Amino acid sequence: MKFLRHPVVLTAAGLAALAFAVAMYLFQPWRLFTTVTVDEALPTVSSAPDVRPRAGTATPPAPSASASSQGVEELATGAFVTHEHATTGTARVLKLPDGTRVLRVENLKTSDGPDLRVWLSDQPVTKSWFNLDDGRHLELGHLKGNRGNANYAIPADADLGTLTSVTIWCKRFSVSFGAAALR
Repeated sequence: MKFLRHPVVLTAAGLAALAFAVAMYLFQPWRLFTTVTVDEALPTVSSAPDVRPRAGTATPPAPSASASSQGVEELATGAFVTHEHATTGTARVLKLPDGTRVLRVENLKTSDGPDLRVWLSDQPVTKSWFNLDDGRHLELGHLKGNRGNANYAIPADADLGTLTSVTIWCKRFSVSFGAAALR
């Protein structure tokens, strides 16, 4: 056992432990097995979207669309395509009667991941994600959940004529999990 006390072995073991700790922090592999479900109601003027992140919590079930969508106008919609992780769902840009705009992500299914954000982008959606951070983008906040329905407030000064796609963006690794062209 004298071998285990050699300075080279102790240094190598220490460096291996440090590398393991850094890798665990960066990659967070346990997030491949976690699911955060969100089910926010369709926004109305009386119930503006809650834009606070809800890590690990679920909201009450959404009321029926016909009951809560009075006066809500759909400005654009698009289906998510898969990039780095299997992603499905629909993105809708909605205008409420008071003029505020909301990005609503519906029936989202994607992987959980470290530091996921919701971006509007001026780049076209292709099979590759490499272009989505090339141009201009607007971050709407952290992804509230990797399953379900969520609302994200769009700032009044956002130019939806140029921001024509939405992406679930992993800020830590600079990759898109999935994106949708808004038409």
